[in-house]
Order: sequence, then C-alpha cells, then structure tokens
Amino acid sequence: MGLPAKRRTKQSKRERAAHFALKATSLTTCPKCKHAILPHHICQNCGYYRGKDVLHLKQRDERREKRVKRREKQAAEK
Repeated sequence: MGLPAKRRTKQSKRERAAHFALKATSLTTCPKCKHAILPHHICQNCGYYRGKDVLHLKQRDERREKRVKRREKQAAEK
C-alpha cells in the first residue's frame, strides 16, 4: 500500500474540504395546492407530479374509510 510522499498542509486540507459544507435546500411550490415541495418530487399533500395524479390519494382515503367502517361493523357484531 502506498504512502503519501509529503504531509498535507493545513491550508491544502481546508481548500480540499471547502466544498463539503451543507447547502440550503431549494423548495418550490406545488402548482395545484401551493404547498412547498422539493423540486422533481411528488407533492405529499395532493399527490400530483407534473400535472398528473400519481398517488391517487382520494381513492386511497376512500378505500381506507371503507375498511375502517367494515372493521367497526364486524366489531359491533361480535
């Protein structure tokens, strides 16, 4: 295994690590619901991406409500 020929100076080390700093995340707004989202990501509030309903949140909520009602009905019958 090779060894470094010379010791890396403090200045050289700092110059190399200068771009390691964290950058602020850029946010955009969802064109449909105006919530803040990351660019090129699906909106977690309304489920839209590039003008299309990708997550189908309404359908998922309706299915969830049906399931809850069915379970409540089964629990009441017992």
